[in-house]
Amino acid sequence: MRAHRPVLSAALLLALSGCAGTDSSASPAASAASASSTSPAAELSTTTPVPPAGQQLAVQVAGGKVTGDTGRVPVPVGDHVTLTITSDVADEVHVHGYDLTTALTLATPTALTFDATIPGVFEVELHEAGTVLLSLQVG
Repeated sequence: MRAHRPVLSAALLLALSGCAGTDSSASPAASAASASSTSPAAELSTTTPVPPAGQQLAVQVAGGKVTGDTGRVPVPVGDHVTLTITSDVADEVHVHGYDLTTALTLATPTALTFDATIPGVFEVELHEAGTVLLSLQVG
């Protein structure tokens, strides 16, 4: 009988481990279903984010060429402006007339936000390279 104890113990262990996790209320799908029906956080995660108001401008600089929202860009006075710049060189962006600057990191989108409260036409440039990205026409 002693020779059969390890075999019986192994069989009992296998039978018990085979039953683990069969409770349907503990399954990931059941947990997710109950969380989504009762959790306020789950309801919030399904909402669509509202884009910020104002002008959204994006400019890319690669190989010395500027693409995206370039040229003369009209913006109403008082609008909130978000300018996102991605560049293949590290530099500094300068918004003339507003005296705003921000550092650009290589290949990392950088956002510059401000309220367009000063009417006129203002160049936005890469400060060190002297490359004009766009002219902001506020008015």
